[in-house]
Amino acid sequence: MPPTATPTHRLVPSPAGRIHLVEQGSGPLVLLLHGFPESWYAWRHQLAALASAGYRAVAIDVRGYGRSSKPEAVEAYRMLDLVADNVAVVEALGERSAVVVGHDWGATIAATSTLTRPDVFRAVGLLGVPYTPPGGPRPSEVFARMGGAGSGDEPGAGSPGAHPRPEEFYISYFQQPGRAEAEMEPDVRGWLAGFYAALSADTMPAPGAPDPHFTGAGGTLRERFPVGVLPSWLGERDLDVYAGEFERTGMAGALNRYRNMDRDWADLADWAGRPITRPSLFIGGERDASLAWLADAVKAFPETLPGLLGSHILDGCGHFVQQERPEETNRILLDWLASLPA
Repeated sequence: MPPTATPTHRLVPSPAGRIHLVEQGSGPLVLLLHGFPESWYAWRHQLAALASAGYRAVAIDVRGYGRSSKPEAVEAYRMLDLVADNVAVVEALGERSAVVVGHDWGATIAATSTLTRPDVFRAVGLLGVPYTPPGGPRPSEVFARMGGAGSGDEPGAGSPGAHPRPEEFYISYFQQPGRAEAEMEPDVRGWLAGFYAALSADTMPAPGAPDPHFTGAGGTLRERFPVGVLPSWLGERDLDVYAGEFERTGMAGALNRYRNMDRDWADLADWAGRPITRPSLFIGGERDASLAWLADAVKAFPETLPGLLGSHILDGCGHFVQQERPEETNRILLDWLASLPA
């Protein structure tokens, strides 16, 4: 069945200022949220498939990305601000509710949107990153301990000037404004190519190679990325699209999401430990490191996602689920959407 319409670009008002979106089709609204470091373009394979099946598919540039607004203040990228953007998009489109589907950071934003605004988001699909309820230890303390040395209890662990650690987890590395930008922005296209290759199933480093999710003491992430190879899902034109946006905007807006995780931890204290009761779906890549780190979160789905209608682990798939396996992802998404209450 052919798509009911061609993709249309729009700008709509939001608390950020504006959100850029791409929509295709008509019917029940499905809001698509990308992860780091991507854009609405991460959903290029899903827009037409959803439209053809009778849905109004809308992929946005999350605040800080692409043509959406990019507030200067780091604290303007808190999770609840992104939830407010999503609600504003639904309202601007003249809708009262939506199914929300996210990948990577988009999965966490989608989950939090459904947790905090179940009146707007009637179902949630999570790709790559499983749901973990708010609460627990402060995130910065957890990530500081992931460097592989010391207890992580020492003051300033994982921060500039702290006692050197053999490795530093990428989220800790992203915390200080300007630090990761200095690595990425001199060669955005090259950095993105390496990052995408490092996390994709067909190009990721071999077992036993230095882990690209960590930096050595005083090193960079890019030192551990594959060189001179693109994953099969990423053509030169696709890379041009992603690189062109970040060359224009810089990387700070995207990285500021990581710099608010402790603020989110405090902001979401009232929802600590709460499950998402709306109908849900999870799709993960068998070779995605997120599944290893968050294996306990997947095991906890009966308690944390009591409305779960399907959990799928795609064999031989890496992190970029809907781009590495578009046809399989589309089939799972459409079957799940068809099973939802009207």
